[in-house]
Amino acid sequence: MSGAFLIAVDGPAASGKGTIASGLARLYGYPHLDSGLLYRAVGATLRDAGDDLDDAEAAATAARALDARRLDDPALRTRQAGEAASRVAVHAQVRAALLDFQRTFAAQPPGAVIDGRDIGTVIAPWAPAKLFVTATPDVRAQRRWRQLKGQGEHASHDDILADIQKRDERDSGRAASPLIMAPDAVLLDTSEMTIDQAADAARRIVETARGRWAQSQAG
Repeated sequence: MSGAFLIAVDGPAASGKGTIASGLARLYGYPHLDSGLLYRAVGATLRDAGDDLDDAEAAATAARALDARRLDDPALRTRQAGEAASRVAVHAQVRAALLDFQRTFAAQPPGAVIDGRDIGTVIAPWAPAKLFVTATPDVRAQRRWRQLKGQGEHASHDDILADIQKRDERDSGRAASPLIMAPDAVLLDTSEMTIDQAADAARRIVETARGRWAQSQAG
């Protein structure tokens, strides 16, 4: 793995990790994977087939047969897709089925950026740069409300906040790869930050990690 400089960006829903990760990918010219889209695609596949999202075997089968081209589907960005993703992500079989896809992406030289819930803890604990991006639930609900409104979806702030709190509980409480901050990750709380401020803070965190990584490669 030493030839790949992976930037792992973890955090809860609507924390800003996706925006930060895509910005870092543009800055460094690295490919970017939103790992949440993998789970959204699995959930959407089950819904399309009329299968039960809580059926672990059906979900694992969908994960193993996942076509990466589906990740470009705009429907995966909806509120419904996010809820489905959170439900199928609790299945250990699903996470195992998607493990190789993510690790192959993570290991490509010269580097890559992946954001998700368990990138720095399970997918690539060797990642030289690890960020854990978070914000208060109320701030995250407001951000998600604006995002959904821009997509033409209508939901109340209170409903979105309830969704986020439920997803936080599900993501943090699941037995398979729970949402936790890696011991060597840097915490980035974006609650009081603008997009530009968060992007600059993330860049500085990564630059520090790049310096350490370069020294280790030279040694």
